[in-house]
Formats: sequence, structure tokens, C-alpha cells
Amino acid sequence: LGGFALALSYGAYVAEVYRAGINSIHPGQRDAALAIGLTERAALRYVIVPQAVRRVGPPLLNDFIALQKDVALISILGVAGEAFRTAQIQTAADFNYTPLVAAALLYLCITIPMARLLDRWESGRSGRTR
Repeated sequence: LGGFALALSYGAYVAEVYRAGINSIHPGQRDAALAIGLTERAALRYVIVPQAVRRVGPPLLNDFIALQKDVALISILGVAGEAFRTAQIQTAADFNYTPLVAAALLYLCITIPMARLLDRWESGRSGRTR
């Protein structure tokens, strides 16, 4: 049930991020695409959506990080086997906090490379003309 709730919730967040990304494209882009002879569908596919996808990277990374936190929260509330919950159980068993540090490092090993990848993607497109 927790996974289903997260899928519905974050599905709505991601849909809103993409909607906002599409709405953030200047209307002149659509007008220019229609002026050169593209249909409404082709303008959306070849002009508007590619620009919107480039703009939604940072908010999507933010949602991904929040999703990781929420998965850990759900595991504490009942779903067994998740990394943070397993680390808590091990720590409680022998009062050694190394598993919690390892779980934190695991989250960092996922989050930091994704942030660097996004930074690289953003810097690669900053040199392009808009």
C-alpha cells in the first residue's frame, strides 16, 4: 500500500512538473513553429516538449530525492527490508551505529552522482543558444 501511495503521489508531482515545464515555454515558440508550417502536434513534439524536458531536470531530481526520503519513512512505518530500516534493526541489536552510517552513505552514493549528472547536463546545454 505504501508503494501504491507513493506511486500515485509522485506520479501527480511529476505530471505537475512536466505541465509547468510545458507552460514555461514562451508562446512565441509555438507561434514560430506554426509559422514555418508545422502542425499543432508537430510543434508540440519537435519544439515545445524538447525545450520543456530540458527545463524540468532540477525539479525532477528534487522529487527523486524526496521519494528516497519517503521510502525510508514508509519503511519505518511498516515495510520491512529497506536499507534504513535494516540499519536501524542492526544498530538496535548490537548498539553499533556503523549500519546507519552505511545506509546514509548508500543514499549519498545514489543522490550525489545524480546531482552531478544533472549539473553536467545543465552546463552542457547552457552553452547552446536559446
